Amino acid sequence: MGSEGLHEAAELLDEATVDHHRAVTSLVEELEAVDWYDQRVKATTDSSLAAVLAHNRDEEKEHACMTLEWLRRRDPVLDAHLRTYLFTTEPITEVEAGVESAGGGGSRAGGGGGAGRSAGSSGSLGIGTLKGTE
Repeated sequence: MGSEGLHEAAELLDEATVDHHRAVTSLVEELEAVDWYDQRVKATTDSSLAAVLAHNRDEEKEHACMTLEWLRRRDPVLDAHLRTYLFTTEPITEVEAGVESAGGGGSRAGGGGGAGRSAGSSGSLGIGTLKGTE
């Protein structure tokens, strides 16, 4: 198996689900690499090594963003959450409170440029919306 960590038998999953798993696994790996490089940058006393490691760390950030974008384009719930929370300046919990007080999920609170899409018919952002069971 090329991608480990499936929680269901591979023969029960379609190709899109396995590709989604591959992307999520890759995203986790990229973010772990960012953390590892960052710790190494902070730990080394050699400034030239720190510069190389920082460059490598920042490349991993690019890879993580590319993978996240691939996921966003295929997952409307993730797309809605990203549109709600990314590039905001308000405290994150206030953004969430704004979404909840507006009775919905997924679009930017206060109409600040969000997609305007609801995560599910009930507005819930629970796991049920990911399974398509709501």
